[in-house]
Amino acid sequence: MAETSDFKAQPPEGIDAIGASSEGASLYQLIRDDIIEGRLAANERLVVTDLARRHGTSTNPVREALQLLRGEGFVIFVPNRGARVRPIDQDFVRDIYEIGVLIEPALTRWFVNMATVEDIAELERIQGLIEENDFADTFRHSELDTAFHTVMYQRHYNRHAAELWWKHREVLRAVSRRFNFTLARRAAILSEHRELIAHVKAGNANEAGELIARHVEGSGRHILENMRARNAARAG
Repeated sequence: MAETSDFKAQPPEGIDAIGASSEGASLYQLIRDDIIEGRLAANERLVVTDLARRHGTSTNPVREALQLLRGEGFVIFVPNRGARVRPIDQDFVRDIYEIGVLIEPALTRWFVNMATVEDIAELERIQGLIEENDFADTFRHSELDTAFHTVMYQRHYNRHAAELWWKHREVLRAVSRRFNFTLARRAAILSEHRELIAHVKAGNANEAGELIARHVEGSGRHILENMRARNAARAG
């Protein structure tokens, strides 16, 4: 069994995690982190030459990074006004997780009907690592949790759906890094994963789809509740 600290989630086969040159990918990560952490403010103008100077690079990788961020919804392009930071607000998070509630049950039902003994063993192996970590390392939990769901979606014939899931998953993972898991959410994640594995073993495709819809909605609502609490604390 792999050590928890060695685990790194990878996108479904055929889907590039970043889709950029190494320099563009690096800038993408830096600018995305600046947006999520608020170092680049909502609606702030993103000037290519300024960003290139700030990061000590040429303008081409910056343009590449901004296009990637545009594709994920972090950056918006306004005609005649250039690129601006999209507000990372509750509406943004709600829209993304609601799409997941629509997509993931279909992906899950297909997986249940196609799952092999090896697939189930891999789900159980990763779940064992999740329980072993027990949220002690929240970043590692995120990696393992993503890997758990990737097992179910990585072979789906609809690559557009799988890619959309991956991109939205990465956005929510990035946003959720700012918040701790509540005890209730921790318990729900572990029990729902175990229940999901049981449905896969039993071939209960519809029950698994209904469960994953609740699972995704619970994750989204958890992020929203944390965002509301943070905003209320700032306002108070």
